[in-house]
Amino acid sequence: MPYPKTAIISDLHGNWPALQVAVADARSRGVQRMVCLGDVVGYGAKPRECLELVMGLIDPASTEGAGLQAGFCLMGNHEYALLNSAEDFNPNARAAIEWTRGAISRGIDAARADQYWEFLSKLEPLVVEPGALYVHGSPRDPVREYMLPRDSRDTEKMQAVFGRMRAFDQYSAFACFVGHSHVPAIFYEDGRFYRPKQTEGPYALAASAENRALVNVGSVGQPRDGDPRLSYAVYDGENVTFVRLEYDVALAQNDIRAVGELPAYLAERLEKGQ
Repeated sequence: MPYPKTAIISDLHGNWPALQVAVADARSRGVQRMVCLGDVVGYGAKPRECLELVMGLIDPASTEGAGLQAGFCLMGNHEYALLNSAEDFNPNARAAIEWTRGAISRGIDAARADQYWEFLSKLEPLVVEPGALYVHGSPRDPVREYMLPRDSRDTEKMQAVFGRMRAFDQYSAFACFVGHSHVPAIFYEDGRFYRPKQTEGPYALAASAENRALVNVGSVGQPRDGDPRLSYAVYDGENVTFVRLEYDVALAQNDIRAVGELPAYLAERLEKGQ
């Protein structure tokens, strides 16, 4: 079967204004499926709204998912912290997780709150399918390991990461899509490295058993490459397109500032792309 044209979003971090813009744009591009690489929650002020939309987008039977094929959402480190502990998070991130834990259930029907928590508890750290591998962090550590631009110069790390991808060769999963670092990039097994700066593509990814590719799609809700525009990617099994879009940063900032338990820094960083 042809590979579905897939919008790959990641690191939404409760940023409702950014997520709405990303989804509308993906729909306008005629995507057939939505995939989220995790970190729907954390940092931002609208975790429940983002959860609600993601849950709908990956379900063709829902209003939000109408016309789309079934998608999936992965577990990110913020979902893991929400379900377990955020003790290894920095103070700002930990404060956001503690607030989010209560915000998901606050003021709504208990049965609906249970549905959110059931969804979160069932998230998988990794999905592999014919043609692609999807994780939040890296193939070695699907939830926690960062793939940063500087890693392109770390030969030992890159060899280990691509070596782990070989475990999925039976699926011809020579392309791996990740998030977590919030910085869009392509790492190739032969050492090539590319950082997109604008909406770019479609580019032939040309991933193969001889030259695997790892694609970081960036972050919808909290870009960290010095560019405040949201980032996501579209993949059709052969070609990848990187998308950068402006959204209402001020609205997302105001949402955070309206919540006394969320550190002001989490709002300030959005306009700087940090």
